[in-house]
Amino acid sequence: MISQTFTVINPTGFHVRPTKAFVQAASSFPCKISVISKGKKVNGKSSLSMLTLAIAAQEEVTLEVDGDQEAEALERLGQLLTDIYE
Repeated sequence: MISQTFTVINPTGFHVRPTKAFVQAASSFPCKISVISKGKKVNGKSSLSMLTLAIAAQEEVTLEVDGDQEAEALERLGQLLTDIYE
């Protein structure tokens, strides 16, 4: 298992559009993906679970990845957490 903390820089936080992109990308990896924010840990492959985190701009989010292709998943998903969406 590997993990890393990222800061969400999208001015409107992690709303529906970035959540959808994140979950689609997460689902393409065979490993277990967890997202931790404000002490709550959820399945990173579930849109509903991700939206319950209500991640706002400038919040830190920890991404935990465990299994096959974990390094690739961490890099790709970390990039999505720090992208700016319109």
